[in-house]
Amino acid sequence: MDHKSIIQHYIQEIKAENTATRKCLERIPESTYKFKPHPKSMEMGYLALLVADIPNWIAITIVDSNIDFATHKQFPLSDTAALLAYYDENIKKATDALENVTEEQLKTDFTLKNNGQLLYTAPKLQSLGEDINHWVHHRGQLTVYMRLNDLAVPSIYGPSADEKTF
Repeated sequence: MDHKSIIQHYIQEIKAENTATRKCLERIPESTYKFKPHPKSMEMGYLALLVADIPNWIAITIVDSNIDFATHKQFPLSDTAALLAYYDENIKKATDALENVTEEQLKTDFTLKNNGQLLYTAPKLQSLGEDINHWVHHRGQLTVYMRLNDLAVPSIYGPSADEKTF
C-alpha cells in the first residue's frame, strides 16, 4: 500500500472519530473539570483537554517531529466553548498536515520526551496510528467520567444508553 492510501485512511479515520469526540467534549460542563474518579486518576478537565489536544499531536508529529512535555504549550482550560474551538482548530491542523505530508517525512522518526528525557521514538507513519489510538483511548476514558457524572454519553460506534439512535 502506498503512503497516500495510508494517509487517506488516517484522514477518514479522524473524520469518523471527530463527530463522536466533539459530542463528548461539548457535554463536559466546567463544573465537572475538577472531578476525579480515583485519587490516581487525572481530573476530568485535564482529560477533556487531552482529548481536544491529541489531534494537534498528529500535526506536530508530521511537521515538528517531536514533543517535549516540558515545553509543549498547553491550552489554558477555561470553558466549553473555548475547548471546542481549540479542538476544531486541532482537527483542521491534523487533516491539513496529513493532506500535505510527503513520503520522505513519513520515513523519519517522531520522538516524545519529557524535559529532554527520551520516552519514545518511532517512525512517523507508526506514530500517526498510535496518536489516533491514543486519542480514541482517552475519549473512552472520558465517556466513563461522563457516566459517573450523569452526563449523557453519545452514541459512538453504536447506540448508547443515552442515545438509542445515531
